[in-house]
Amino acid sequence: MPTQYTVSQGDCFSSIAAQSGIPWKKLWLHPDNADLRKKRKDPNVLYPGDIVTIPDKTLKEELCSTDACHRFVKHVEPTHIKIRLLLDDQPRASIAYELRLADHSIKGTTDGDGFFQADIPPDATSAVLVVGDENFHDIYELGFGTLDPIDTDSGIRGRLHALGYDVDDDVQAAVRAFQSRENLDPNGNVDDTLRNKLKERFGQ
Repeated sequence: MPTQYTVSQGDCFSSIAAQSGIPWKKLWLHPDNADLRKKRKDPNVLYPGDIVTIPDKTLKEELCSTDACHRFVKHVEPTHIKIRLLLDDQPRASIAYELRLADHSIKGTTDGDGFFQADIPPDATSAVLVVGDENFHDIYELGFGTLDPIDTDSGIRGRLHALGYDVDDDVQAAVRAFQSRENLDPNGNVDDTLRNKLKERFGQ
């Protein structure tokens, strides 16, 4: 019988699916999650209190001889992340990075637009990103699944903060600063124009 899972901060479809032993795409596309899929649109951006329906698992049978030892390997589908590094609104192109996860690290170099992509375990909740070389580098602490939907106040704050705006003292001032930089009317209003531009700049 399907069960109802209440989303907590840090959850996304990949992490919920990994806990449930179900491929995340099957969970995301399940008919019982159609309303949530329509509301959130992005399987990586959920909000605490959202309800995800987890369907029953389907049994898979394998024909095996009874007088032999058999090995079965569980396939875990990784989660794909894409990150862009900017400095003063300019891409940090061709710069070395190391993404440190709980049990391993991933090293590489950003592309010409400052992007890098990586596959991480679906249940990963945090990582440390080191950008630069041993002589000079920046260190960032990353939290996966912590971005709230863009139609929430916390979602607006989170994206502005990630883009380098000070949201601790005066969020409206941060909104106006972002609007001015993006050649929008600096009225401080959080509307669809702001959300669309913020999503464009942030990527989600």
